[in-house]
Amino acid sequence: MINKDLKEYIETYIFPSYEKNDEAHNLEHIKYVIDRSLKFASKIENIDLDMVYVIASYHDIGHYIDAKNHEKVSSEMLLQDKNLTNWFSNSAIKIMADAVFDHRASNNSKPRSIYGKIVSSADRNTNVDDIIKRSFLYHSYHFPSSSVDEIIEGSRLHLIKKFGEQGYAKEKMYFQDEEYNSFLEEMCALTNNPCLFYKRCKEVNHIDEKNKI
Repeated sequence: MINKDLKEYIETYIFPSYEKNDEAHNLEHIKYVIDRSLKFASKIENIDLDMVYVIASYHDIGHYIDAKNHEKVSSEMLLQDKNLTNWFSNSAIKIMADAVFDHRASNNSKPRSIYGKIVSSADRNTNVDDIIKRSFLYHSYHFPSSSVDEIIEGSRLHLIKKFGEQGYAKEKMYFQDEEYNSFLEEMCALTNNPCLFYKRCKEVNHIDEKNKI
């Protein structure tokens, strides 16, 4: 059970910041990661669920400021939030900030704590269509001058780099999760077939035959 006052604070003062992010890193995604984080945390003894909740709530908060370094920005924003001292010690806040910094699948090193491993694992989506949509939205937002075909191909190549046979996110799952394993198999098959991926991407993003979104 999450502390009621903490939850109210996060929902009132932290969640609204996600309106500034692109659609791939919006509040819907954050709530998904929170739910997944608490699911993994429930299997671990002596874990602080309030810390897990805060880490998941903060992990993408700085994305609108610097997408390429959002893990660092988000970590710093958590550290600077003095209101968190109402519920946590300085050492706990440092652990949470480190976990936020460590959450990205593209990081070369493993998370420094179990809390980092929880949020990193929870950040791995298990719905193929959601990932395709998020990738398309991300590329549309950051490469607005590209054509729809270019955005789709950029999305496919990015997803291969992330979830393919040598993908950097493939091994960044620190909990047994059959849903994620099934997701990887489906994503691999889809991204390895450009024509099939193109069709699926247009369907999930509601793109008509005239290449209009």
